Amino acid sequence: MSVSPADPRVGVWLIGARGSVATTVIAGCAAVTAGLHAPTGMVTETDLFADCGLPTLPSLVFGGHDTVDCPLPKRAEALAAGGVLPQGLPSAIAAELEAADREIRPGGPVPGDTRDPSELVDTFAADIRDFVRRCGLVRAVVVNVASTEPAHAGTALPPSSLYAAAALRAGCPYVNFTPSTGLHHPALASLAESSGLPYAGRDGKTGQTLLRSVLGPMFAQRALTVRAWSGTNLLGGGDGAALADPAAAAAKNAGKERVLADTLGAAPEGETHIDDVPALGDWKTAWDHIAFDGFLGTRMILQTTWQGCDSALAAPLVLDLARLTARAHEAGVTGPLSELGFYFKDPMGEGLSALGEQYAALAGFSGRLRGLTGEGR
Repeated sequence: MSVSPADPRVGVWLIGARGSVATTVIAGCAAVTAGLHAPTGMVTETDLFADCGLPTLPSLVFGGHDTVDCPLPKRAEALAAGGVLPQGLPSAIAAELEAADREIRPGGPVPGDTRDPSELVDTFAADIRDFVRRCGLVRAVVVNVASTEPAHAGTALPPSSLYAAAALRAGCPYVNFTPSTGLHHPALASLAESSGLPYAGRDGKTGQTLLRSVLGPMFAQRALTVRAWSGTNLLGGGDGAALADPAAAAAKNAGKERVLADTLGAAPEGETHIDDVPALGDWKTAWDHIAFDGFLGTRMILQTTWQGCDSALAAPLVLDLARLTARAHEAGVTGPLSELGFYFKDPMGEGLSALGEQYAALAGFSGRLRGLTGEGR
């Protein structure tokens, strides 16, 4: 596919731009655009979003912030060696990876960084505005795909919130695909509300919680009593290392447990544990053990195993969210995009946690976008 003159260029600015998820997003978009692979996992490429005016995949331009300096082509080669990307893909899309890598700017704060929070926000916002100007973009969406931070405590803005503030200052919609604080910081509430921008998040729903958002409603709708629901996650890579921190794991698990409480009507007994297994790399295994009562108090068990590649699960969702949020911005939609709760463990705005109800809301959003017009197309 090629970009026609009628396709305005739209930026996707990734926080954590050299990480596994970001690299898979950029490589995947290039592969689908070139016709090398099908857009498997992209809801925005189904009939549900036909004629909604979403930016085309070839029109997307990538850049971002990161605190590491490993070039995207080398990162992609490592992911291919680990089975995350298809063999041969990094060389087939080398030009696209190199182009995106040239648009990545240093993130922060880093050890020894003397800049105060205000200076960091100014720098990040200037980087984003410069990206939009130099690349001739009609708009850009900022998406946080960086490693998980510890749960927020205190009044200081954590890095995820500095980037979120920079996105708003640059006039860009913001999506938080992580459980990190982002726009959830109290100091940013009024800024987000007054920004006139759409925003969405948080914590992408890619595996274990996706399954829970289907099974929880099943038990409730069949009037089966769940006595306990316990889970374990084994994962490696950057997320595994980050989630080895108990505070970061607590932030991640909060969304997983919220889905159960919302869909079952009350939180069942049991906990979810996250274990860092570096040898697994980008692959993860999740087990759930569900104890429930049937008719006449008959005790039963359901056990599930989910094995998947985190980046391959996340990347199509990130592309969906960037396109949907960009279209909402173009059409003049503002505030939290609760209709995008389908993609998140902890959605912003009002909404339910059952996947079927979330999909119905997403379908309604597609109709809403189809009926909206906006400047810039």
